[in-house]
Order: sequence, then structure tokens, then C-alpha cells
Amino acid sequence: MRVRFAGLSDVGRNRTNNEDNLFISRHEPICVVADGMGGHKSGEVASEIAVKTFRDIYDTALSDPHLRELLRDKAPAWPFKRRQPEHAEERRLVQATLLANQLIYDHASTQPDCRGMGTTLVGGYFLESSMYLVHVGDSRAYRLRAGRLERVTKDHSLADEYLALGLLSSDEADGFAYKNVITRAMGLHPVVEPEVTSLPVLPGDLFLFCSDGLTDPLNDAQIAAILGHYGTEIDQASRALIDAANAGGGPDNITVILASIR
Repeated sequence: MRVRFAGLSDVGRNRTNNEDNLFISRHEPICVVADGMGGHKSGEVASEIAVKTFRDIYDTALSDPHLRELLRDKAPAWPFKRRQPEHAEERRLVQATLLANQLIYDHASTQPDCRGMGTTLVGGYFLESSMYLVHVGDSRAYRLRAGRLERVTKDHSLADEYLALGLLSSDEADGFAYKNVITRAMGLHPVVEPEVTSLPVLPGDLFLFCSDGLTDPLNDAQIAAILGHYGTEIDQASRALIDAANAGGGPDNITVILASIR
């Protein structure tokens, strides 16, 4: 199986700075989108720390044995009651996320201008016939298979929690006053629990990882239509998605990564 990535980030129409960041490894089949939050540009600091941590672990550490050992020693242990990650790449994905969270929290604790900053995160590591998907917050991942677009993450948000509890219907969710309130983010607490799942992957699949700057102005049908139109031309599809989000008002920073499976 081969994976080809394309990614773009755009400030949008209503923001003056871009608090999103993305990472596509030069060496391994992994990508990450981070959507920062916090005033005085601290959101972009949080998202940059997140993607830098992944870059250090997946790219830089490959050619620097000392850094590889240092990062391994610094990575927090899995502190949660549910099962321990079993596969080596699942463990590394979890360690990268936990370490990024710790570094963001530590930075915010020592820099007054960054107090309360955080970031969402969504990303995937591709194996031969599956993918480990990690996410925290309301950045999303989708899979387009045989023309059908399926959302494969569930937002860590007040709206999705209300939906799960039956306190909100799907028709009411779009107009929900607190739909952008997230219940889990990186950097707000010393430890965060990332949601990690394993998904089957088939040749012809197309995966989309994105910040909510894409999914707020565009619905799933619009996203599916753009992806279906461009097919395997993922560089053009990435540009078209961002252009469509901006045409829909561009209320936030917009970041997309597409992963095409062959």
C-alpha cells in the first residue's frame, strides 16, 4: 500500500493570523492537523509546539539517535485505565500526543501571555492495511470510499456530548449556541487522554484531516462533491476545499490534509 499526502493551510476571511498548523512527515506515513486556541497569538504557539513535537519524533529523531533516546525518555507513560496501546506505532502515536500536551502545558505555565492556550489535534499513521487515528478536540477526519463520505471521528464537544445523551437532535446541532465549545483539548491540563482507534484501509480510499474552519462553512455533501470531482488530484482538491470554505465566509483558519491510498 502506498500513501500520498497533500496539505494546505489558509488564514480565512475573518482572521488576521493563522493559529492552525499541519505536519506531513518526509519519512513516514503520518500526518497531523492542529488548530490552536488562545488570545494574543498564543493559539498558534500551542499548535506549533504540537506539530514540532511530532516532527521531532517522526522526522528529526530518525537521523539523531541522541534525540531519539531523549524523546523516548521524556515521553509520559500511559496514565489511563483503559487498555495499554499494543502495537508499536500506536504506542509511538500516543507518546507523541502525550508529550506534545505536556510541552504545551509547561510552556503555558511559564509564559503569562500563553496562559490558557491549547490546541486540538487530529492525525493518522498508516500501516499496510490499516491506520491508527488519533484525535483530541473538534478537528475531524473523514474517509471517502466508493463515493461515500464518512466522518470517522467524533468531536470532543458539548454539541456531540448532548447528541450522545439525547439532549440535542441532529437537526438542532447546527443552530446550537454552544456548538463550538470543546470538552477536550491539548495543553489545558498536565495530562490529556487522546482518542486512538484503528481503521481498515483499502486501495482507493481517500482520507481528509481538517480543522473546523473547513467543516463550519461546508457541510458533508459539499465536501464529498469536491473530493469526488477531483478524485486522486489531491493537490487541486486541497486548494478547492479551502477556496470553497472561503467562499462560504471563511469564518476561521482553514487547514486540510488529504491522504490518498493506492
